[in-house]
Amino acid sequence: MAREKGPRYTCPMISQIAPQFFTMDIPRTLAYYKDKLDFKCVGTWLDPPVYAIVARDRHAIHFRCAEPPTANPDKYADELLDAYLLVEDADALYTEFAAKGTEFTRDLADTPWGSREFVVKDCDGRLLAFGSNS
Repeated sequence: MAREKGPRYTCPMISQIAPQFFTMDIPRTLAYYKDKLDFKCVGTWLDPPVYAIVARDRHAIHFRCAEPPTANPDKYADELLDAYLLVEDADALYTEFAAKGTEFTRDLADTPWGSREFVVKDCDGRLLAFGSNS
């Protein structure tokens, strides 16, 4: 049986996704991401700022000044992540962050699912996992 040939559809590729996090204090958040995670500020909007973007290695995180959603009381016990960042070398990044006094909620380790990862708690209580393929 011959396959019927129809029109070829191409799907545009997504080249990047940027999470948008809420924060009550943009300057404090920018300082944390610069000092602890080595992100650079791409820009802020208004004075005092109500929106900001930071980036590292061509990947961005957006911050909006707003009340954060009500926290889940089990967030940390259940490790409910806010973002997962795939990195080339989890060991090197862990060492870099540890030298800056970054707070970890899970230390660097191999996982049963085949990655090497750790989890950071940022200045607003978000959980960011950083992992590389083992």
